[in-house]
Amino acid sequence: MKMKITLHGVAYEVEVELLDEVEGYGTLSGLPPVPRFVQSHPMPTNQSNDGILPPPSRAAAGAAAAAAANAGGKTIISPVGGTIVEVKAKAGDAVKSGQELLILEAMKMQTSINSPVDGTIKSINVSAGDTVRESQVLVEFQ
Repeated sequence: MKMKITLHGVAYEVEVELLDEVEGYGTLSGLPPVPRFVQSHPMPTNQSNDGILPPPSRAAAGAAAAAAANAGGKTIISPVGGTIVEVKAKAGDAVKSGQELLILEAMKMQTSINSPVDGTIKSINVSAGDTVRESQVLVEFQ
């Protein structure tokens, strides 16, 4: 029997096989038997032109995404939502490319946010303990 299941907005087509009691299919407390899923084949229904779904989030890119500069290297944006653990620079500081500026914690993992360019910091828009959202501007350069 084929079924369509939607999980987190993505539709999957699965094939379900009903098993008899000998194969691990039985009743509990007089309730009707519950089928076991035997085999599933993800069949996205919202395919792009190449048939591949986009990645679930930019967060998978990790620290590299955090250091990616916007507007010609003038800002650093948060790759994921999380909490600022430590701020290691301040407005007016001259920084080198790769220098650690912030530490962001998301899902109990700490990520260093490094400067993508040599330059001077115009402003740091967060403080230690602040909660940030994905794509929020963290640092601006002059």
